[in-house]
Amino acid sequence: MAFSTLLASSLRPTLAALHWAACRQCRGLSTPQGSEPSLSLGGIFPPLATPFSPTQEVDYAQLEGNLRRYASISFRGLVVLGSNGEYPYLASRERVEVVSCVRRALPRDRLLLAGSGCESTQATIEMTVSMAEAGADVALVVTPCYYRGAMTTAALVHHYTEVGDASPIPVVLYSVPANTGLDLPMEAVITLAQHPNIIGIKDSGGDITRMGLMVHKTRQEDFQVLAGSASFLLASYAVGASGGVCALANVLGDPLCQLDHLCRKGQWQEARDLQYRLIEPNMAVTRRFGIPGLKKAMEWFGYYGGPCRAPLAPLSPAQVEELRSTFSANGWL
Repeated sequence: MAFSTLLASSLRPTLAALHWAACRQCRGLSTPQGSEPSLSLGGIFPPLATPFSPTQEVDYAQLEGNLRRYASISFRGLVVLGSNGEYPYLASRERVEVVSCVRRALPRDRLLLAGSGCESTQATIEMTVSMAEAGADVALVVTPCYYRGAMTTAALVHHYTEVGDASPIPVVLYSVPANTGLDLPMEAVITLAQHPNIIGIKDSGGDITRMGLMVHKTRQEDFQVLAGSASFLLASYAVGASGGVCALANVLGDPLCQLDHLCRKGQWQEARDLQYRLIEPNMAVTRRFGIPGLKKAMEWFGYYGGPCRAPLAPLSPAQVEELRSTFSANGWL
């Protein structure tokens, strides 16, 4: 490798860090003060679905159209390239371009979290730097899982420590056992919460006891817990979660922001009533019908859903009818 190429590669994290630091003030990011988090993740983040054309190419025009509609909703920010973004099915160049597209359209006071987790530590670091250069404020790093039997607490702590050390932007851990078959161990979370560049976790497992314990055990750190699903958002707030990354927010963004508002105001009865109406639709677009169900539901609410990338298959007519009935029965259609 030529010296000039090697030098440029070694400087990428530093240059990206300087670029991100220069943008902090215009995005409303603060420096640590007292017990307040240095970067608040409080609020609702939709994990954006990636729109594809009928030929399964990324449809950037439709993405921009969805973003224009989301701009009127009081989201804290957006998550790009999470599980609902079909992240594993995108090439590296597509991942970077999607983040760049979203950053260009996103108001500067909204946070952009971008998925950058890969199977190897080296690839994760490289992708994280690329996400920062494309304009992401925070890297969302899913647990490596292909060799899940070898993913001990020690191995995962080493992996995330290396990523946190090298990343030019803050890192949020991402535990999604339904997809990875791997729950990030509590011991690893507690250890990693002490890292100055690891600021939180998105936990999609749904174990409220575990989430409450995370909040409790990391309360002395600059660390925030995000609920990974709308089905248990209220319960997560009750045990101290800061916000939620909820697939259903792609469809019902305003009601989820209202639920967030009610919980913060302590209006628990109203919050419970609203939470009840969100559970079944959320389960339908996640656990039951997955991303094809989410994209179909988006179309009923004025967004572009479109096809998924193969091998994800579209819903059958019977499944579409069941999905519609679920939204109707809870008063959303």
